[in-house]
Amino acid sequence: MTEFALVLPILALLLFAVIQFGIVFNNYITLTDATRAGARRAAVSRQDPNRDSVVMAAVRSSATDLKSSKLSVPPPVSTWAPGSDVTVTATYPYSISLLGLVVKSGSLSSKTTERVE
Repeated sequence: MTEFALVLPILALLLFAVIQFGIVFNNYITLTDATRAGARRAAVSRQDPNRDSVVMAAVRSSATDLKSSKLSVPPPVSTWAPGSDVTVTATYPYSISLLGLVVKSGSLSSKTTERVE
């Protein structure tokens, strides 16, 4: 019983750290998928007059698990010539907190490049 009482706080802290890391990793996967969806939309939207807003909306609509107010999506970068590359980026803040203390914080960033059709 005494040994369990001594080890329990360490095990609980380790469990909470794994859970927090899992949440951050899930946010990163969602962000990466959202930039992929935006880049695919950009690749086929060369002739759309509102292509920047369409691409940014595609990223936001694909990132349904993330808070839209915290998601930063700049306009895509491209010359929009057929065969050129289009790059879509997005960032999302994260913080890892254990027992109410913020251990690490920063921002997740993802960038996807596709060829304009």
